[in-house]
Amino acid sequence: MIKIFSGDQVIYLTTHVKKHIPSDDSVIVKIDFGNDMRIKFKEVIGNEELKKVYFYNKDEDLLFEYFSSMFKNIEAAGGLVKNENGEYLFIFRNGKWDLPKGKREKGESIKSCAMREVEEECGVKGLDITKKIGSTFHTYYMEERAVLKQTYWFEMSCTHHTKLEPQLEEGITEVKWINKKDIEMVFENTYDSIKEVLKEII
Repeated sequence: MIKIFSGDQVIYLTTHVKKHIPSDDSVIVKIDFGNDMRIKFKEVIGNEELKKVYFYNKDEDLLFEYFSSMFKNIEAAGGLVKNENGEYLFIFRNGKWDLPKGKREKGESIKSCAMREVEEECGVKGLDITKKIGSTFHTYYMEERAVLKQTYWFEMSCTHHTKLEPQLEEGITEVKWINKKDIEMVFENTYDSIKEVLKEII
């Protein structure tokens, strides 16, 4: 199953319709072909009464192909960074706590992108990737174009004690190491997609 954050709604692309029970704030929609997805997506997206939308097809790859064809697709990568004191690295951008991440450049590997973005946005050095966490998806509009962004996340370690420097030109006003016991502060003011990544440590 693929989970996609779209405004105030969560969209699921699923192959197991029997696992999901429709409720007042959710709906299950069978998708048979590409244009079917376009029509039914327009019917349900933005419906304030629907918080969860399940698009169903027996072939998940085909279902994702139908869905992603409606958007400009962008790949990004970022990191959940932990230091020797057991603290995690967060940025504060656009009024919310966030994790460092950014778009992949042409010809760049996903891992290289993740390392570069964390270094650029936080001014941190001495990073090592310890494991792949997974991906998050979210949609948004950029210059009136619908975008589907897939962000690949990696757990990283940091052993250097460099001074943190927020990348101001990217709208980052603060970079901070936060103890695990204080993560609730982040949860109260962050994005749902970031909460998905933080499930790794909660």
